[in-house]
This record gives sequence, C-alpha cells and structure tokens, in this order.
Amino acid sequence: MQSGLYIVGTPIGNLSDMSPRAIDVLQNVDLIAAEDTRVFGKLAAHFDIKTKRVSCHEHNERDVVGVVVQKIQGGMAVACVSDAGMPGISDPGFRIVRAARAAGVPVFVVPGPVACISALVLSGFPTDRFTFCGFFDEKKLRDDNKIPHTIIYYESPNRVMATIAAMARVMPERKIAIVREITKIHEEAIIGYPAELVNIAPPRGEIVIVVAPRPEIKMSDAQISEIVNDIAATSMKSAAADLAARTGISKKEAYKRLLDKGGADD
Repeated sequence: MQSGLYIVGTPIGNLSDMSPRAIDVLQNVDLIAAEDTRVFGKLAAHFDIKTKRVSCHEHNERDVVGVVVQKIQGGMAVACVSDAGMPGISDPGFRIVRAARAAGVPVFVVPGPVACISALVLSGFPTDRFTFCGFFDEKKLRDDNKIPHTIIYYESPNRVMATIAAMARVMPERKIAIVREITKIHEEAIIGYPAELVNIAPPRGEIVIVVAPRPEIKMSDAQISEIVNDIAATSMKSAAADLAARTGISKKEAYKRLLDKGGADD
C-alpha cells in the first residue's frame, strides 16, 4: 500500500456496515492506531484482520502521534480507527490528522458510519443547516439555544434524563429527538417537546440527541411571560438577550417585558 495515514470508519453497531474497502485497508496497512485495542480486537477477529496495532486514545494521543508520523515518513502505511464510527468525531483522530498534515505526509479517508449524521437523518428535522456540538454540556446550553438551526449532541444514558430536564427549562419550544442504538436491534427515535419526555423510561444504549430549529412563529404572551419569570433573576442585559433568543421577539421588546416585570437587576 502507498505510505500515508488512512482514517478508517468502522461500524457503529451493525457489523454488516463495514465496507469492503475498510477491511482491505485494515488488512494491508503496516500498523493500526486504535482507540482501544481490545475493542478493535473483536472487530479484527470477525474480519480476519491480523495487522499489528497500537493504542491511540485521548490520554496518550499527543505522545503517539509523533511516533506514527515518523513511521509514515519512514515509508509505512498506518490506519487510524476509533471504537466505532469515524475517528475525530468526538473520538481520537483529530490530532493525528493535524500532525500528518503538518508533516506533509499523505492522508486518506475510508468513509464509514457516523452516529451524528445518522441520527440527524432519522430525526426528520431539517438537514440544510446543522451544528454538531459534541457531548452535551449544560453550562453551554443557553448559548447553544441561540443557534437557530438544527443542533446535534452526543449523550450518555446515565445523564440523558437530566439533559432532557435542562432542555425543558431552557428550550421548551424546540422539539428534540432522542435517537438510540443506531443500526442495532433496538434502534429507536423518541420525538417530542422536552417537557413531554421528562418522565419517559430512561433510554439505554448509545444516544444522540437532535434538537429541531427554533420555531419561526412567535410565542403567545402567556408563554413569553412564563419564560420571563424563569430568567428575570439574571442581569438585564443577559436576560434580554436570552429572552429574545428563546421567544423570537426583538431585544427591544425583551427589555420592555423585563422592565414591566420589574424583577431583573440592572
């Protein structure tokens, strides 16, 4: 094989999604940099991949990339794989690609399944514009809610119910899709407004949350008043910006509403 770095996508659940090209590359490169060699070992056994492998995960990636680039510069072909899906998408891989580019060595991609894109398609929400925000972070939720188009998060099953509750508080007007176990037997998309989903049975398995775009239709006065009560304890400037983002009204109107409320600090 031509020397270089090969970024190889692997199945996110269903082994039948492994492409013939991915198998061929992994069987014929000189070395495989795997996120977890034990996890990859199961895939390797299934597809008779006997190539030598080395661990390359979030804790050692900075140290491994230099070694990998040196091997490629010496004429080797090296593949990079994550535990599932495309390397670099909330998985190790970005740094090794950056280092390879900086060193001027060839980089190739062998496309495979991507959980965030698969969930987006399954949700039925608009796909013309979307933002992938990686793993959910409640501290960033209010800022994320200012994104008007579709948003995608990865989430742990241990935290998903708390995440739904946070979304019910911050973005109650936006539908969400909880997509789990993509390509597996129990694949499911649970769709509704966050307040409708706060009491569902906790979803299990690998989870992606897709958030629909902000509605273009303005809320009723009663709905806006409810949100005013929720955010009125914050500073006037941030509260007005938050209210405008969550309701679709102008910042000028938001200031007026908060002043009428009389509960925000200047």
